[in-house]
Amino acid sequence: MTGADLRDRVAGMVSTATDGEVSTEEILAAGGSLAALGVGSLAVLRLIDALDDELGVQLDLDVPGTHLDDFDDLVRTVQERAVRDD
Repeated sequence: MTGADLRDRVAGMVSTATDGEVSTEEILAAGGSLAALGVGSLAVLRLIDALDDELGVQLDLDVPGTHLDDFDDLVRTVQERAVRDD
């Protein structure tokens, strides 16, 4: 999966985790803080589950280096962990 494909997929997963309250387009355009876009803690938990279920990437909020607020950092973290887990 290319970086752009992964970015699109993760943005879609974030949007789904918010029940569509934040659109994929908004996430891709902003590319920054998910909290600033209105992504709350429940949506983050849903996103963590979706990343594990769909991409096999496990993220733990208690582990240093787990970046979940900044979208671009999140995509990089997912990409790094997906490659490491392969």
